[in-house]
Amino acid sequence: MNSETIVMKKLLFPIMVFMFIITGCMFQKPDYLKVITATELNRIMQNEDIFLVDVHTPEQQHIKGTDLFVPYNEIEKYKNKFPEDKNTAIYLYCQGGPMGNAAARSLYELGYRNLTNLEGGAEAWRKAGLDFE
Repeated sequence: MNSETIVMKKLLFPIMVFMFIITGCMFQKPDYLKVITATELNRIMQNEDIFLVDVHTPEQQHIKGTDLFVPYNEIEKYKNKFPEDKNTAIYLYCQGGPMGNAAARSLYELGYRNLTNLEGGAEAWRKAGLDFE
């Protein structure tokens, strides 16, 4: 093995770890995002008309009452589908939760300030025995 190959192998692992950390941060719960349980979301939906968005990709079975499906990584592309009022409460969910966090980041960057993600996503909804469309 030549010295260039050895140097490349030594650099490859730290670079891969760095990329994993950076990519993973996109899916962490940010300070501007509320997280609620399936039971809490169901209670809110019984008492209020909310704006509920499925952001999972690929598209999945939707929670009954979902207003919009937009892939978590295409929020900017579909920004005209979201409420004009940036203070409107937007409830997000995906299959397990992380894509909702990523979608919230994009919405936050667009100026939305009342964002909530379903903890555990559609899987938590299913485990709670709640309805799908």
